[in-house]
Amino acid sequence: MYKIKHIVSQGLEHIELQSPTQDSTALICLAEGGRLRHFIFEHTTVIANETSQGYTQNYASAILFPFANRIKDGRYTFNDVQYVLDCNEIDNNNALHGLVYNKVFKCVDQSFGTDSASVTLDYTYDGAIKGFPFKFHIQLVYTLHKVGIDGSVTVVNTGKTSFPFTLGWHPYFTSSNLKQSHIDFKSDIKYTYDHQQILSGSIPLYTDMPLRLGDVTLDDGYPLQSQSIWFTTPAYAMEIHCMSRENYLQLYTPEQPHSIAIEPMTGAANNFNNRIGLQQLDPAQRYQTAWHITINTTHTTII
Repeated sequence: MYKIKHIVSQGLEHIELQSPTQDSTALICLAEGGRLRHFIFEHTTVIANETSQGYTQNYASAILFPFANRIKDGRYTFNDVQYVLDCNEIDNNNALHGLVYNKVFKCVDQSFGTDSASVTLDYTYDGAIKGFPFKFHIQLVYTLHKVGIDGSVTVVNTGKTSFPFTLGWHPYFTSSNLKQSHIDFKSDIKYTYDHQQILSGSIPLYTDMPLRLGDVTLDDGYPLQSQSIWFTTPAYAMEIHCMSRENYLQLYTPEQPHSIAIEPMTGAANNFNNRIGLQQLDPAQRYQTAWHITINTTHTTII
């Protein structure tokens, strides 16, 4: 039988999903935007809590909403009205990674059985920030099961006006040896960036796949031509299957060794301004997407 435990760690409330033999566990932090802080699958660490920086610096496993990645100078225009967000990326003077990554979510439902354990988390935003005066309700569902873990996000516009949005996720995946790991995805375009790390254009992507990680340094974005991203390490092979209609990918190699941020998004960086993948949610309407992570720890192939 799968299990669910409520834990207080470092003064913060967590929920841990456990497999029957406890060889797979998923630790979710409610006070840090409902993020998946730590994930072990069949005794293999897949997501580790980043320790080289604080969470407000690395955003490890943060849910990114109502925007993912950066907004240049925190400024955007929607329906002919200009809005200004606080710039939490100080060095580049950008608004970064949305408004819910540091909010406290509450557990509103949980279930477990012989095949899975699932928890549902909620947060309601009242539109108090001048840079985004639009009300919404966001719900996260994490499900640990026999072949991996699923995460779904549902957003409801609870206000009286439409608002723009992008949705993303910022997990750091661990490898026992990043130099012997690779990532595979389908795209023919790589975005280019300016001195603020703001999307400035694109170039053809001629990189052979799979992309060997080796000693490369990445902070790059791509529009995807499929719904799947594959990551292979010496210890496990993983597929992230994205349920969005349009899918984008950001790859980032942090200072901490043997980890990589593989960030699925529904739009490109700065899309409140460049409109690449930008969507609009009307009053009383909902938007839902999910990421299905399938992991194999017994058959990995390093090319």
